[in-house]
Amino acid sequence: QAVVDFERLSEHAAAFRGHDVGFCCLGTTRAKAGADGFVRVDRDYVAQAAELARAGGCRHFVLQSSRGANPESRFLYLRVKGEVENLVQAVGFDRCTILRPAVLLCKRQESRPAEWMAQQFLGLVARVFPTAYSVPVETVARAMAASVLRPGEGKVEVLENGAIHELGKA
Repeated sequence: QAVVDFERLSEHAAAFRGHDVGFCCLGTTRAKAGADGFVRVDRDYVAQAAELARAGGCRHFVLQSSRGANPESRFLYLRVKGEVENLVQAVGFDRCTILRPAVLLCKRQESRPAEWMAQQFLGLVARVFPTAYSVPVETVARAMAASVLRPGEGKVEVLENGAIHELGKA
């Protein structure tokens, strides 16, 4: 494990060398970081980490994005997620896997009352429609790992929520 300063990420290029596969789940919230901070973390840091990983020899990059990611969206969150997907693809990895999970079901240390209520509701909905609106973070993690162990379906593969559930069972 290497601890890096994302504000001076280029000074930590050595931490990105010698890895065949890179996994990225980096992100924050607009409420926590402000709009500019959200863009810096979710787009700029991720894109720079991808560039350093590729320069360091990484051949397969696995990115956790979001359902609805679209660089043309009028919603900041979805627009930034779409922009970073494009930036990561443009880096030129031999293989790029992008996961677009719906609402992540997880326990957080910080208090997010609205998210907690949504998770409670979606947890109940998931009993009837398990792959429609949410996904446990453990399932996303298993899907990320499994995506590396199976042959790719092209240079860029985008896995939507249902495919994440399916692959996460592996």
